[in-house]
Amino acid sequence: MAQTGYCITLQGYPISLRSYSASGQSPVTRMSNQMGLEAAIEAILTVLNKAVKPVLVGGPNIRMAKAKDAFVELAGASGYPVAVMPSAKGIVPEHLPHFIGTYWGAISTAFCAEIVESADAYVFVGPIFNDYSSAGYSLLLKKEKAIIIQPERVVVGNGASFGCILMKDFLEALAKRIEKNTTAFETYKRVYVPEGQPLECEPNEPLRINVLFKHIQSMLSGNNAIIAETGDSWFNCQRLKLPDGCRYEFQMQYGSTGWSVGATLGYAQAATDKRAIACIGDGSFQVTAQDIWTMIRCGQNSIIFLINNGGYTIDVEIHDGPYNVIKNWNYTGFVDALCKNQGKCWTAKVRCEEELKAAIETATGPKQDCLCFIEVIVHKNDTSKELLEWGSRVSAANSRPPNPQ
Repeated sequence: MAQTGYCITLQGYPISLRSYSASGQSPVTRMSNQMGLEAAIEAILTVLNKAVKPVLVGGPNIRMAKAKDAFVELAGASGYPVAVMPSAKGIVPEHLPHFIGTYWGAISTAFCAEIVESADAYVFVGPIFNDYSSAGYSLLLKKEKAIIIQPERVVVGNGASFGCILMKDFLEALAKRIEKNTTAFETYKRVYVPEGQPLECEPNEPLRINVLFKHIQSMLSGNNAIIAETGDSWFNCQRLKLPDGCRYEFQMQYGSTGWSVGATLGYAQAATDKRAIACIGDGSFQVTAQDIWTMIRCGQNSIIFLINNGGYTIDVEIHDGPYNVIKNWNYTGFVDALCKNQGKCWTAKVRCEEELKAAIETATGPKQDCLCFIEVIVHKNDTSKELLEWGSRVSAANSRPPNPQ
C-alpha cells in the first residue's frame, strides 16, 4: 500500500501524520509550534541579554529529547560556563572549552556551585529536581532567575510558560540569536584552584577509596564507559574527568541498589566498541550478582571493581542501623565458581596500592579480552566527603514532618 501523508493541528500543535498499511502503526512526527517558539525566544533573549553573568546547566532530559548536539551548539554560541547536573554526566561533553563540572548543590565540583548560584540568570536544559539531585533540596537557586527548558516546554522565571516547543528546535534557534557573554566563565577562571592529589600510600598500607579512583582515572580513554552504581560510587565517579568519547551511565531517579550489575551486562552486550568499567559496592552486588554468569557466557570483557566495605554505606549516612551490615561473601570465589573453566574470566583480590596497580596492569594487558573482576578491600568508614555531606542533607530533608494539608 502506498504511503500517504498529511498534517493536522492538535490544540495549536502541528502534527505531521504518515499512514501505512494496516499491518503497522502510523508513526507520528512532532513539530514545534513556530509562533510559540518565536515568542519564547523573544522572552528569553530579553532576560539573557540583560544578564551580567548567566550560566548554562545541562540535565538528564537532554538525552530523552535527543538534543545533545543542539546543547553543544548553544554552549559554543553563548560563551556561558557549562555545568551538568549529576545525572547528566556523560551526556554533555566535558572537553567543551567552558565546561566547569557537576552542579550538585553543596557537593558540586569545586567552584562550580559558586558560579552557578551567584549567576543572575541560569539556563537549565532538561533538569530533574528531586531530593537526590538537589542534595536534600539544598540548592541555592531563585526561581525568578531560572529559565527551564524541557523536552516540550520552556518556562521563564516566574513569568511565561511556552508549550509545544521541542527542545532541539528551541536550542538551535536560541544559539543563532544569543549574544555571547563570557563574564561568568572569566570569573570562574579567576577563582578556580586545581584539585589536590590523594596522600601517597606507604608500602602495603591498606587501600583508600581516593587512591582507587586515582588509578581508575588513569585507565580511562575514549574506548571506555563508566557504570556508576548507587552508593558512594555515585560521588567518586562524578569526580572522574571523562576523556572525549568516554561514556557514563548513572541511575539517580530511583536510587536503585544493584541496578549496575544488569546495566553493565546490557551495556557491554550493546556497545561492543566500549569496554565497560563498573564500580559496584558489595551490598549492591549481592542484589543482582547472578548476572555475572551471563556476562561470562556472552564473552564480555568488562572490568568490575567490587568495592568491599562490609555494608550499605550510602544508607549508613542517611539512616544507620544493623540492617546496613551484610554478610561478607568470598566474592572472587563466587565469580570463579560461576566461570568454572566454561568461559573467560579473571579475578583478583586487592588490599593495597601495589596489588591494585598489578591488577589493573593485568586487566588492561594480558586479560583485556575477558571479564575482569577485581575485589577491592577498603575500610567500612572510608567514604567520599561528598557522601557524608549528601547523606546528612538528604536525611534531614526526608525526615522532616509532612506539609500540613
